[in-house]
Amino acid sequence: MKKFKTSDLAYIGASAAIIAVCSWVTIPVGAIPVTLQTMAVCLICGLFGLKRGTLSTLVYIILGAVGVPVFSGFKGGIGVLAGATGGYIIGFIFTALIVGAVSDKTEKLWALIVSMIIGTAVCYAFGTVWFMLVYSGETAAHILSKTLAVCVTPFIIPDAVKIIIASLLTTRLKKHIKGRNNYENATQKES
Repeated sequence: MKKFKTSDLAYIGASAAIIAVCSWVTIPVGAIPVTLQTMAVCLICGLFGLKRGTLSTLVYIILGAVGVPVFSGFKGGIGVLAGATGGYIIGFIFTALIVGAVSDKTEKLWALIVSMIIGTAVCYAFGTVWFMLVYSGETAAHILSKTLAVCVTPFIIPDAVKIIIASLLTTRLKKHIKGRNNYENATQKES
């Protein structure tokens, strides 16, 4: 098993901070604001792959769970995760796994876009079911239509734009990250 290097830990910490900063950029559109969290998770996992990208996402979620105000609206604590929108935050883990796994296999733009779409859709599904469970009490069909209107429909276009931005940034920046990693590996071998 490959050990973590100091640079891995630095990338993970900085990436978790980037996700936090992106969560603070909000546009209120009802019960759930539009944020840049999803874009940040896609970008981080596209750049750093499965291991570092998923760990960055987990660090972000753990920081928020213990009370650090890293979530949207400068909120933190387990109550946010247990609340109506907590499923979307937990859903970032699935997005990270999907995008990171594809990023490790290929650098093709179309593959990154597809992985980000699938990752975001899985996050939507997990978060929407969570939202429905928290707000149960009505008929399933009524809850589903209401939940989709509140939790999914307003986010489709903004998330499509974020996916395009994240995938383009990933393909542009990944070669620089790889170059830096190759330099670090060569330096360590010389030591």
